[in-house]
Amino acid sequence: MNLGETISKLRKQKNMTQSELAQKLNVTDKAVSKWERNVSCPDVYTIAKIAEIFNVSVDELMSAQKSSQKKLESKQKVLDIFHLVLKAVALAMGIAVVVLSVLDDAVDIKTLIMFLGIGLFVLALAGFDEKGNK
Repeated sequence: MNLGETISKLRKQKNMTQSELAQKLNVTDKAVSKWERNVSCPDVYTIAKIAEIFNVSVDELMSAQKSSQKKLESKQKVLDIFHLVLKAVALAMGIAVVVLSVLDDAVDIKTLIMFLGIGLFVLALAGFDEKGNK
Protein backbone atom coordinates (compact mmCIF):
# COMPACT_ATOMS: atom_id res chain seq x y z
CA MET A 1 0.00 0.00 0.00
CA ASN A 2 1.34 3.46 -0.87
CA LEU A 3 0.74 6.87 0.69
CA GLY A 4 -2.21 7.72 -1.57
CA GLU A 5 -3.96 4.44 -0.85
CA THR A 6 -3.36 4.94 2.88
CA ILE A 7 -4.87 8.44 2.82
CA SER A 8 -7.86 7.17 0.87
CA LYS A 9 -8.41 4.24 3.24
CA LEU A 10 -8.17 6.41 6.36
CA ARG A 11 -10.48 9.04 4.85
CA LYS A 12 -13.10 6.42 4.00
CA GLN A 13 -12.84 4.85 7.46
CA LYS A 14 -13.80 8.26 8.89
CA ASN A 15 -16.69 8.53 6.39
CA MET A 16 -15.13 11.71 5.09
CA THR A 17 -15.32 13.03 1.53
CA GLN A 18 -12.33 14.40 -0.33
CA SER A 19 -13.89 17.86 -0.06
CA GLU A 20 -14.25 17.57 3.71
CA LEU A 21 -10.63 16.50 4.10
CA ALA A 22 -9.54 19.28 1.76
CA GLN A 23 -11.40 21.87 3.88
CA LYS A 24 -9.69 20.69 7.06
CA LEU A 25 -6.30 20.94 5.35
CA ASN A 26 -6.99 24.23 3.54
CA VAL A 27 -6.33 22.67 0.15
CA THR A 28 -8.54 21.88 -2.82
CA ASP A 29 -10.40 18.63 -3.24
CA LYS A 30 -8.43 18.22 -6.47
CA ALA A 31 -5.22 18.16 -4.43
CA VAL A 32 -6.63 15.39 -2.22
CA SER A 33 -7.69 13.49 -5.33
CA LYS A 34 -4.17 13.76 -6.77
CA TRP A 35 -2.65 12.48 -3.53
CA GLU A 36 -4.99 9.50 -3.44
CA ARG A 37 -4.20 8.67 -7.07
CA ASN A 38 -0.46 9.09 -6.40
CA VAL A 39 -0.21 11.84 -9.00
CA SER A 40 1.34 14.12 -6.37
CA CYS A 41 2.20 14.04 -2.67
CA PRO A 42 1.28 16.37 0.16
CA ASP A 43 4.06 18.52 1.57
CA VAL A 44 5.69 17.75 4.91
CA TYR A 45 3.48 20.09 6.92
CA THR A 46 0.32 18.73 5.32
CA ILE A 47 1.38 15.16 6.06
CA ALA A 48 1.61 16.08 9.75
CA LYS A 49 -1.90 17.61 9.59
CA ILE A 50 -3.27 14.52 7.83
CA ALA A 51 -1.80 12.29 10.54
CA GLU A 52 -3.38 14.49 13.20
CA ILE A 53 -6.80 14.45 11.51
CA PHE A 54 -6.79 10.65 11.25
CA ASN A 55 -5.27 10.21 14.71
CA VAL A 56 -2.25 8.26 13.46
CA SER A 57 1.43 9.01 13.69
CA VAL A 58 3.31 10.39 10.72
CA ASP A 59 5.37 7.22 10.84
CA GLU A 60 2.22 5.08 10.51
CA LEU A 61 1.02 7.23 7.64
CA MET A 62 4.35 6.92 5.84
CA SER A 63 5.03 3.27 6.75
CA ALA A 64 3.04 2.05 3.77
CA GLN A 65 5.47 3.92 1.52
CA LYS A 66 8.47 2.44 3.34
CA SER A 67 7.20 -1.14 3.13
CA SER A 68 6.59 -0.75 -0.60
CA GLN A 69 10.16 0.51 -1.01
CA LYS A 70 11.52 -2.41 1.02
CA LYS A 71 9.63 -4.86 -1.18
CA LEU A 72 11.12 -3.28 -4.31
CA GLU A 73 14.62 -3.44 -2.85
CA SER A 74 14.11 -7.08 -1.88
CA LYS A 75 12.88 -7.93 -5.37
CA GLN A 76 15.91 -6.19 -6.88
CA LYS A 77 18.26 -8.24 -4.68
CA VAL A 78 16.62 -11.46 -5.87
CA LEU A 79 16.96 -10.34 -9.50
CA ASP A 80 20.61 -9.47 -8.95
CA ILE A 81 21.29 -12.94 -7.53
CA PHE A 82 19.39 -14.53 -10.42
CA HIS A 83 21.53 -12.63 -12.95
CA LEU A 84 24.69 -13.64 -11.13
CA VAL A 85 23.65 -17.31 -11.26
CA LEU A 86 22.89 -17.06 -14.99
CA LYS A 87 26.32 -15.57 -15.66
CA ALA A 88 27.98 -18.26 -13.52
CA VAL A 89 26.24 -20.99 -15.53
CA ALA A 90 27.42 -19.39 -18.78
CA LEU A 91 30.98 -19.20 -17.44
CA ALA A 92 30.83 -22.83 -16.28
CA MET A 93 29.75 -23.95 -19.75
CA GLY A 94 32.67 -22.08 -21.32
CA ILE A 95 35.15 -23.58 -18.87
CA ALA A 96 33.70 -27.06 -19.45
CA VAL A 97 34.26 -26.69 -23.20
CA VAL A 98 37.86 -25.59 -22.74
CA VAL A 99 38.69 -28.29 -20.19
CA LEU A 100 37.02 -31.08 -22.18
CA SER A 101 38.67 -30.05 -25.42
CA VAL A 102 42.14 -29.89 -23.79
CA LEU A 103 41.93 -32.98 -21.61
CA ASP A 104 40.01 -35.40 -23.76
CA ASP A 105 40.51 -35.60 -27.50
CA ALA A 106 37.70 -38.15 -27.74
CA VAL A 107 34.98 -35.62 -26.85
CA ASP A 108 32.44 -35.29 -29.61
CA ILE A 109 32.42 -31.87 -31.28
CA LYS A 110 28.60 -31.84 -31.05
CA THR A 111 28.86 -32.03 -27.25
CA LEU A 112 31.24 -29.08 -27.15
CA ILE A 113 28.99 -27.05 -29.45
CA MET A 114 26.00 -27.93 -27.26
CA PHE A 115 27.84 -26.68 -24.14
CA LEU A 116 28.82 -23.48 -25.92
CA GLY A 117 25.25 -23.03 -27.14
CA ILE A 118 23.84 -23.45 -23.64
CA GLY A 119 26.40 -21.00 -22.26
CA LEU A 120 25.66 -18.40 -24.91
CA PHE A 121 21.92 -18.83 -24.50
CA VAL A 122 22.10 -18.35 -20.73
CA LEU A 123 24.40 -15.34 -21.15
CA ALA A 124 22.02 -13.80 -23.68
CA LEU A 125 19.09 -14.49 -21.35
CA ALA A 126 20.88 -12.74 -18.48
CA GLY A 127 21.68 -9.73 -20.68
CA PHE A 128 18.18 -9.52 -22.10
CA ASP A 129 16.54 -9.76 -18.68
CA GLU A 130 18.87 -7.11 -17.17
CA LYS A 131 18.02 -4.63 -19.93
CA GLY A 132 14.29 -5.29 -19.50
CA ASN A 133 14.31 -4.78 -15.73
CA LYS A 134 16.51 -1.70 -15.43
